Amino acid sequence: MTDAVTTTIDNHVLEVTLDRPKANAIDLATSRAMGRIFQNFRDDPELRVAIVRTAGSKFFSAGWDLKKAAEGDAVDSDYGVGGFAGLQELRDLNKPVIAAVNGMAVGGGFELALAADLIIAADNAAFALPEINAGTLADAATIRLPKRLPYHVAMDMLYTGRWMDAEEALRWGLVREVVADAQLHDAAWALARTLAVGPPLVFAAIKEVARVAEGSDFQTTLNRVTQRQLRTVDILYDSEDQLEGARAFAEKRDPVWRGR
Repeated sequence: MTDAVTTTIDNHVLEVTLDRPKANAIDLATSRAMGRIFQNFRDDPELRVAIVRTAGSKFFSAGWDLKKAAEGDAVDSDYGVGGFAGLQELRDLNKPVIAAVNGMAVGGGFELALAADLIIAADNAAFALPEINAGTLADAATIRLPKRLPYHVAMDMLYTGRWMDAEEALRWGLVREVVADAQLHDAAWALARTLAVGPPLVFAAIKEVARVAEGSDFQTTLNRVTQRQLRTVDILYDSEDQLEGARAFAEKRDPVWRGR
């Protein structure tokens, strides 16, 4: 942890808070710190769900810290394990990540939210990719956004840099729900706690299969699943949890998931 990034752990849930006034912009040191935190989350079997949030209410994150860049933080430098903000390129992260977004999610800040699996937005949240106005590419967003939104909506945002408010984001399915700013923290934790008591091995398999499917056709991916060529699927099918699910159903009780 650093002064800019703090963590809280409670009942298998990790909360990561970025706090860099005034705009929660991310420099190289912060990105590397976030990468170490998310790497530990990935590798710690006791941690099942992560929430990423930021302090303040005006900015979720303005993305890349241009002031630090002007002082020498090169845009093509080593962002640390996991790439920018620790999530963009973190390999084999097979656990749910929730982004709790309030205020403006701009450029790399929007990309940080897109790197999560689920987004809960405060009613003051807004999303934009202004890179077009600076003559540069929002690289991660250009890859991810057309998979999260209808193509023409995504291209509109990328081409024009326009803002999308929370209600429009909800309408397109980009965010799971919109809540009052004061309720955002509780809503994110409520969802995280629900997921934390779910079957972690199934979540891992879902996330790996979905990730593999992005770069392959349906039949090839399905064949890899049925032939147990994916590590998370192979682990799941031989697990105690797989048997527990069937037993709990037959015995008409809630399953007890152990992650093994």
